[in-house]
Amino acid sequence: MSNIYDLIIKNGNCFTNNSLTQTDIGIKDNRIIKIGLINESGNRVLDAKSLTIIPGAIDTQVHFREPGNPDKEDLESGSKAAILGGITSIFEMPNTNPATDNFERFQDKLDRAKNRMHCNYAFYFGATENNFEFIKKTTNLEGCCGIKMFIGSSTGTLLVKKDEAIEEVIKISPRVVSIHSEDDDLLQKKKILIEKGNVKTHPVWRDSEVALTSTKKVVSFANKHKKRIHILHVSSKEEIDFLSNNKKYVTVETTPQFLTLFAPDCYEELGTLAQMNPPIRTKDHQVVLWKRLLDGTIDVLGSDHAPHTLKEKQKTYPESPSGLTGVQTMLPIMLDHVNNKKLSFQRLVELLSINPCKIFNIKKRGEIKEGYFADLTIIDMNLDFKITNDWIASRCGWTPFNNKIVKGFPVGTIVNGKIASWDKKIVDTKFGKPLEF
Repeated sequence: MSNIYDLIIKNGNCFTNNSLTQTDIGIKDNRIIKIGLINESGNRVLDAKSLTIIPGAIDTQVHFREPGNPDKEDLESGSKAAILGGITSIFEMPNTNPATDNFERFQDKLDRAKNRMHCNYAFYFGATENNFEFIKKTTNLEGCCGIKMFIGSSTGTLLVKKDEAIEEVIKISPRVVSIHSEDDDLLQKKKILIEKGNVKTHPVWRDSEVALTSTKKVVSFANKHKKRIHILHVSSKEEIDFLSNNKKYVTVETTPQFLTLFAPDCYEELGTLAQMNPPIRTKDHQVVLWKRLLDGTIDVLGSDHAPHTLKEKQKTYPESPSGLTGVQTMLPIMLDHVNNKKLSFQRLVELLSINPCKIFNIKKRGEIKEGYFADLTIIDMNLDFKITNDWIASRCGWTPFNNKIVKGFPVGTIVNGKIASWDKKIVDTKFGKPLEF
């Protein structure tokens, strides 16, 4: 007689119905089919005693550099980094080479991902100033998490600069428009503030005025057309305070980097390894970001994982490219903040598991619930772990958090009912599937 369950997870402290309860989880055919005491047998049994189980953590902002730059990252290596960091699903960005801005290139990404990715995945469709007809037809595009619009120059060629084009993308999109919000005219004007060889001038050039001007504009367009937008990697106090009173059609994302590192210290310690767009700012900005994280203004955390090789990063500023690794370290860094009483465990689960599914309408994920897909992140809240470059699975092989000791660590990642990683090692591989919306 065959076993009822493919996998049973016993004795875990499970986050269900907004609280932690010690219980068992029975999994069959990629789904959770029972939560409660299980006495039957399973093909595999995991003892999760003294471990905490949350709905699979989701990283809503990664750049896996495929196609175009496999020396920095590809879909396989990036997804390996994800599961080693407790991430079960990712949203991947369209500023690849070539950019993901038509249906042929979007399908190419899906084809590349099939049977190669260790975690689940969805891809953003990139907005340009002349692909409106494509954007209108993304309503039922399989594997598409939304439209991504860069309105400030960053890595790659995707840029929507004219106000009328920015408004049109928001107006016509059938999906959430996620926005890299920096005003490009101001960026160009303020380039005179860049000091060659001095990366500390990165946040002086890309200052909070650049971010706030852009964000006020896109929020006005969202309100005018009653369309939903998602502001990515918010880093400035002025911008987040403005957003706290302007959320009718707006959701907000920030990164663990902005909550953990601050200028000028990070630039003194890391140099160009701390350079990203928008930039890491001074401590006063971080203080306000934490305030808005706790009051609910910030809805989601995304890593903005954007790898470059060490050789590239070691170029003289501003020739050095912007972008940090993050998909593998996001959850350990945030668990350390939970242990340091900076935020509650429940709030972290909302930011990484529950809210991404609500905002982007991901089907049957984001909760530990019977009938839902068995995406689970298993955590040891008492484990001390030293993050090091040699632990990083990304092709670029470095992290801004090298040698940082954190308390709280994801010891297991379950993807579609399969043990993808356990005890810092890959177990079953490449069971990732496109997310459904």
